Amino acid sequence: MNVELRHLRALTAIGDEGTITGAAAVLHISQPALSRTLEQLESRVGVRLVERTTRRLALTDAGQRLYERAQLILHQVDDALAEAVAGVRPLRVGFAWAALGERTVPVLRAWREAHPGTPIEVHRRADPEAALRRGEIDAALLRADPDPGAGLAVQPLYRERRLAALPDSDPLAAEPVVRLGDLVERPMVLCATAPTTTAGLWPDERRPRTFEVSNVDEWLTAIAMGDAVGVTAEATGHSHPHPGVRYVPLTDAPPVTVLLAWPRTPTHPATPALITHLRRMAEGVPGRE
Repeated sequence: MNVELRHLRALTAIGDEGTITGAAAVLHISQPALSRTLEQLESRVGVRLVERTTRRLALTDAGQRLYERAQLILHQVDDALAEAVAGVRPLRVGFAWAALGERTVPVLRAWREAHPGTPIEVHRRADPEAALRRGEIDAALLRADPDPGAGLAVQPLYRERRLAALPDSDPLAAEPVVRLGDLVERPMVLCATAPTTTAGLWPDERRPRTFEVSNVDEWLTAIAMGDAVGVTAEATGHSHPHPGVRYVPLTDAPPVTVLLAWPRTPTHPATPALITHLRRMAEGVPGRE
């Protein structure tokens, strides 16, 4: 098809920016030049990739599929060029909100001692699974199974208990433990980046009223202000302490499994060593699956 990297860069810029104006500015080319590049790409692949309206562009289904693959390809090309000059780059590990909780720093320190020539970079991403598909990170710590069609391999590491996150003024905050039923009459705030908590934790006939916020900071603020309570995995209590929020163990909620996910074709040569490192760490964690 004679598709060039400039074609893929044009498509990814359009997908990121949503307009020809914005994409052209990112690429430092003129709008007519970008439009011609897009037309060349569509002609060479033989399908429409972008739907054009008077104000905005939207990727078609085919455009979205190529956009995701193009991001991965371009990241791999950039990495290869950088490694040719500077050597192997750091191993990039992503997470949504809590990484490994209190285990995060000990695990990273042990890695540094065992693999001094391969540093790890830890990246917080709203959607680590999508970041893996785009090649932005090499592995991700997840607390929900990835899409079966995402092309990812998965290793369960260990299980962690769930906690209720309560305003410090709530009477339940003084209890040593709580049950899911204790929370039914209170509004429940859900975090869009934390798929481990849904109304499905409660029976159909007795569920709390829920509303969603976009990130962990908004989630914590809603709880601290007394607008809602939350349910989360144990690592959150360590990674996100808050003066207005008390974390209390839930006695009847199922545990959350912490997973390591990576592309089936690894994007970093140290990925197998990372898998082994985290498996060994998990062997000493109570509740490991």
